[in-house]
Amino acid sequence: MGGKMRMAALGAVLALLLVPLAATASAGPASADAGPAVKLSRSQAGAGGSVTVSGSGWRPKTLLMMLICGRSVPSRGVIGGTNSCANADGRAVTTDAKGAFSKKLPVAEPPKPCPCVVHVATVTGAKAEADAIFMVAGHSVEPLPKEESGARLSVLTDTRLDGSSGLLTWFGSPPARTLVFTVGNVGTAPVKNPVFQVGTSHGVFAPQWEEQEWRGTVAPGRKAQIKLPFELAAGAHGDYTVSLKYGGKVLAEQPWGVGRPWGVTVFWILLCVVVPAAVFRVGMAVVDRVRPHRSTGRAGRHRGLRLAGLTQRLPRPAPASAAHPQTPANASDASPAPAALPWFTPDSDPGTATNGRLSAPHENGPTTQTREGHT
Repeated sequence: MGGKMRMAALGAVLALLLVPLAATASAGPASADAGPAVKLSRSQAGAGGSVTVSGSGWRPKTLLMMLICGRSVPSRGVIGGTNSCANADGRAVTTDAKGAFSKKLPVAEPPKPCPCVVHVATVTGAKAEADAIFMVAGHSVEPLPKEESGARLSVLTDTRLDGSSGLLTWFGSPPARTLVFTVGNVGTAPVKNPVFQVGTSHGVFAPQWEEQEWRGTVAPGRKAQIKLPFELAAGAHGDYTVSLKYGGKVLAEQPWGVGRPWGVTVFWILLCVVVPAAVFRVGMAVVDRVRPHRSTGRAGRHRGLRLAGLTQRLPRPAPASAAHPQTPANASDASPAPAALPWFTPDSDPGTATNGRLSAPHENGPTTQTREGHT
């Protein structure tokens, strides 16, 4: 009897210890799985009205975008991406330090029919989104497209971008990469030649989607590596986001920082320096070729006239007979002495003596006169 009492007491103690642990374990996954949530002040409103959107569980200090989207339900997400949303009437909001927010959103009719949702998603950083059912009064309602059953693809690994930029990209050629990822078929039917959508977005703009078909078959329970090449526009640079979509649902996103094409900048700098210099040189050559040389010719003519006038003014040399005249018998019959040059005085003339004769007498000259007469 005492043994039974001790066993019962021990069981009660174990129960008291295990029940809180079981409750904590059951609550742990729920709290761990609790992600971003969205609540609405009303579930229905007409175009022109407003609805207050509140959220919790988001990352602190994160920029979010709120949109009203058609052809969407929370279980399937936004079918067709943001092309199904009223993008012009969306609002941006930033979460507080606790990851919560509250802001009014104007009600507008989306481009696609209802069922509709209020779609909240992060703009930058890790992707997170949440939807809340909302009915736009007066907007058309159509059934959702049937979801393909039996064949479903899921991304098993992180996406990566293969490739590098070359010299042509440095000069503005379109940057190109290859999106590589591994998918697995988690359905019961094979997937043959799946068509993926690769989108590129810059900043807060919506992605530009491009369909690409992968040739091959993914059997149920099997996986395959997919490579999808794509490229941006020429001269693109900055922060881009590469998105992968299949079956109307975004499967993965990959950031991509594209460098600036500095070669184009260097080219324009050289063009602005070299072309004006070349034009200036050509212009100077043309001006030098076309310009008449009037100043040079006039100076030459003036110089020639001055030389001609100076030559006329200079005394011409006398003939040989006149250069050595004979002294007449009488001094009165002697011819006048030749005129001296203007820059020589008669006394400094190198060709005459002080008395007007040459320094050295000639043999055929007259007899030297003396005071006594002729000898």
